[in-house]
Amino acid sequence: MTTIYATLGVQSDATLDDIKQAYRRAAMKWHPDRNPGREAEAYAAFQEIREAYAILSDAEQRRVYDEVFAQEMQRWQTERDAQEAQEREAQRERERIAQEHYEKMVAVAMRFADDDHSRDVLFGVLLGRDCEAELAARIADSVWALQEARRASVVTAEVPDTEVASTPEATQPQHQPSAFESFWQGLFGLRQ
Repeated sequence: MTTIYATLGVQSDATLDDIKQAYRRAAMKWHPDRNPGREAEAYAAFQEIREAYAILSDAEQRRVYDEVFAQEMQRWQTERDAQEAQEREAQRERERIAQEHYEKMVAVAMRFADDDHSRDVLFGVLLGRDCEAELAARIADSVWALQEARRASVVTAEVPDTEVASTPEATQPQHQPSAFESFWQGLFGLRQ
């Protein structure tokens, strides 16, 4: 918002002498006779300068302008703060809805994974539930990785220690990701 102080190029605490000097400089710069080829633009600027000077050179008009301007700035700031608060609340609500949707989609995928459906089935089910393709792929990958980790831990728990020790793989140290690590890696696509 441009103030009449800015139109003259002075601060709001400028003295009357400062205002007169600024008016003379601005009037010389924007006088239509000094701006050939830009007469219309110069005339409009010159009119604004004259109006600003008329208000600021009169003590009573300047006082009224300052009061009205301060009130309008306060009203504008209040409206702006309220609008920003509404936008923040709307953003929080969108995030809450997105989180609920995400949790619902993970629960659906887990239910189908528990029924031994493949990763592609999980992906298709999520797409059928209005889940965006990218999110559906991440969830399907994560849940499928979690199910695979669960199955692997069940299989290793069922194999006797003597059988595991006799396999060549058992002699080499290997890091088996936990169910949480598999889920996390699948969810965010992080691989080591």
